[in-house]
Amino acid sequence: MLLKFNLMFPMRAVKRYPQWIGDGSLGKAARLIEDAGFDGFSMSEHPYPDKDWLANGGHHAFDPFVSLSMAAEATKRIRLITYVMVAGYRSPYLGAKSASSLDVLSGGRLTLGMAAGYLKSEFDALGADFSRRGKLLDEAIAAMRATWAGLDHEGSEFVVKNHVSLPLPTQEGGPPIWIGGNSKAAQRRAVESGDGWMPMAQNARTAEITRTPALESIDTLHSLITEQNKRRAELGKSDIDVSFVPFEKDLLRTEGTSAFCAALAPRLDEYAGSGVTWITIEPTSRSYDDFVRDIELMSDTLIRR
Repeated sequence: MLLKFNLMFPMRAVKRYPQWIGDGSLGKAARLIEDAGFDGFSMSEHPYPDKDWLANGGHHAFDPFVSLSMAAEATKRIRLITYVMVAGYRSPYLGAKSASSLDVLSGGRLTLGMAAGYLKSEFDALGADFSRRGKLLDEAIAAMRATWAGLDHEGSEFVVKNHVSLPLPTQEGGPPIWIGGNSKAAQRRAVESGDGWMPMAQNARTAEITRTPALESIDTLHSLITEQNKRRAELGKSDIDVSFVPFEKDLLRTEGTSAFCAALAPRLDEYAGSGVTWITIEPTSRSYDDFVRDIELMSDTLIRR
């Protein structure tokens, strides 16, 4: 199976977007990556992060549904991916409406990446329930799928009767749901209620921050994906889509795009062999002009290799 490539909008650009984008636009950036052969365009979510986290490697992000709508209007083919929407930050019915709206208006191109989240200070700032975020994510997925089917949700949370949300999504059953995270609970959700999985490469230090297991090798990743697909087969489901930010990602920051591409290109077959179906890349481009050059280089050395 050929790998697909997802371009995450560079988060460093959000903080100083007017200066970064210059005479460009988000729509122009989306068209650029579509023309370069990327298969997806994604946006993260952090509506109200705390300053300490931002000072220690955290980042800002555009609202994913607003920004992906801009990208949708400017493109025709690429998937529009939330990477990731934190379920606990909003009512699942509001989330279902946003997702359905974007899916319809984009012609059925939304992939909804969802996760429980880990930044407690942001949960607190938004009045969201951090301690029950996992259970609420499970219920949110069920409630959203019911909403997209025009049904009432039956469960212990978010129970509402005799309501309806139109329009229904263009994609039958709603957009694919990819589950983010390395935890056992995230892996279970990906198998049981998701269509894809977004594990995160991280060392032990980062794992302490995210409160999820470390993931430091392709061999480990392969074992995890193999187990996922085995469990899905037992449930009569097809192999799972797996989107992964490669282990070589730190080279983008320390040595630049050329070194990153040179290191990643010979390992793409290894990633595909491990069960990865999507490679997600977040450039560190310092300006829109740099972004154009970075995308062209990635296209030539990774996508059109």
